[in-house]
Amino acid sequence: MDAKELAAEFGIAGVLDFTTAGSGLVKAVVTIDGVAGELCLQGAQVTRWEPPGARPVIFMSPNCIFAPGTAIRGGVPIIFPWFGPHRSAKEAPQHGFVRATPWQLDSVEKSGPGELTMTLSISSDEASSPFWPERYRVLCTVTFGRALSLEMTVQNRAGHAIAFEEALHTYFAVSDIAGVSVTGLAGKTYIDKTDGMQRKTQQGAVTLAKETDSLYLDTSGHFAIEDSQWHRLIAIDAAGAASTIVWNPWAEKGAAMRDLGDPAWRGMVCVENGNAADNEVRLAADSEHKMSTKIAVNAVG
Repeated sequence: MDAKELAAEFGIAGVLDFTTAGSGLVKAVVTIDGVAGELCLQGAQVTRWEPPGARPVIFMSPNCIFAPGTAIRGGVPIIFPWFGPHRSAKEAPQHGFVRATPWQLDSVEKSGPGELTMTLSISSDEASSPFWPERYRVLCTVTFGRALSLEMTVQNRAGHAIAFEEALHTYFAVSDIAGVSVTGLAGKTYIDKTDGMQRKTQQGAVTLAKETDSLYLDTSGHFAIEDSQWHRLIAIDAAGAASTIVWNPWAEKGAAMRDLGDPAWRGMVCVENGNAADNEVRLAADSEHKMSTKIAVNAVG
């Protein structure tokens, strides 16, 4: 459906409208009790969330490309069914194939005081790949409110066990990447993708001073991004996700990325919850797996 048709079926006056971004991508625009949110139906990708009176929490590149079939740089891309490059097929698209495919909007509801929940879905009938020829359905439920909540449900319809990787690839806006830290990962083993996939142990909080692409294994629970310049702490609570990925391309790679550039790379950090590498999901036939992330912002002195 186009923006006009979606507005007629799902629109809520003063709360939810639909518009078109870039080269024809349909976007939902949410305004509820001072909360501002946006979601692109391509990829079911959140592209904005701002609590009342707050700075942007979700980073969007000023050079991102809104075009059919093109990954959107920023927001919360949904990664499935593999993370990063495909393990055996170099020609396969990075991070799977659902993030650059239109999803179906199934339902909208005012789920609580100051909250709006949208549920979207995609299945092998709409998006399939020769690199992962399984039958599946994925649901994504997004709640915009004073917290941002995302839940991803993968249903196995293949008739046999399947294996997959997944992630909610969240880009967070920060004052300056060199001045923030990520807590909650101390003592965890991580795969350092910038250093020959070596396995290392995290000592203390994660701080970034160079290109970082670290996949932490067997993580759970609560994480936070501490940003002293903006006097805030971004709290991240995950469930059903055993991996956490921290990423920033840094100066050379960031400047070379046409949909990011310099100095935009300095204002972002990805802290992603998912299941990847050793933590890939093995799902029995006719069963489902849920993973969720809840994000909130707290002011600090």
